[in-house]
Amino acid sequence: MFEGPMVAIITPFKKGKIDEKKLAELVEFHIKGGTSAIVPCGTTGESATLSYDEHERVIEIVIEAADKRVPVMAGTGSNNTSEAVMLTTHAKKAGADASLQITPYYNKPTQEGIYRHFKKIAEESDLPLIVYNIQSRTGVNITPETMHRLSKVKNIVGVKEASGNLDQMSEIYSLCGKGFDLISGDDSLTLPILAIGGTGVISVVANIVPKDVASMVSKFKAGDMEGARKIHCKLLPLIKALFIETNPIPVKTAMTLMGMIDEPGLRLPMCDMSEANLGKLKKALKDYGLL
Repeated sequence: MFEGPMVAIITPFKKGKIDEKKLAELVEFHIKGGTSAIVPCGTTGESATLSYDEHERVIEIVIEAADKRVPVMAGTGSNNTSEAVMLTTHAKKAGADASLQITPYYNKPTQEGIYRHFKKIAEESDLPLIVYNIQSRTGVNITPETMHRLSKVKNIVGVKEASGNLDQMSEIYSLCGKGFDLISGDDSLTLPILAIGGTGVISVVANIVPKDVASMVSKFKAGDMEGARKIHCKLLPLIKALFIETNPIPVKTAMTLMGMIDEPGLRLPMCDMSEANLGKLKKALKDYGLL
């Protein structure tokens, strides 16, 4: 259902408030750059520091700007099941095409609790749901067996996998089959994940080079493995630089340096990059030809 080069879009802030005009401009930038779906209010969109009103407004702006030209997969997850239901209900009313649902963080639920959490959200909304598995952020991994159970729930249609474990991803693909989207949640692993049956990527690096991410995916799907590998190898140093500090600090800093946004506008507890890492990021951007 969901495939290709999708972007985990940033939330631009200006003087502490959402820069609505810039956010709409970024959506246009991605559509022109070949991005296949826009994902607002994920980790990269700093959902953790958005108020409820801001969260809902960001999703509304992206839906309005996309204007049905590409799907919008709204980040509406929470470690509070009722809160996730509330945010997902709003996204549906606003016109979102799907929802991205993070594994409950901090609570550290059991596998049964994880299953019941996602199942409850699915029962409360008919939006297609993509489960987001990222143990490094949440403290808990969704096992392939639990993912298989979730794949049997009618409107749970795929997973954004950021466990970094290709063996696990291969097992998920084997258990859940082609009808369950296996989406890369790690830019550096997009090509390997495509090779084991993945359908696409929800990308951070696409915030600054959407055309290259789109080209890598399209070349792979066209059978041009050498072309896809070349782009993968070109992207890799840039990807590493974008994760030299906690996401989205580096990508928002890069976009500011490139003139894409007016300021990083990071909200505490996110803060400006260290001088040492800023130098490394600038070098990676220059080496790539972006500065």
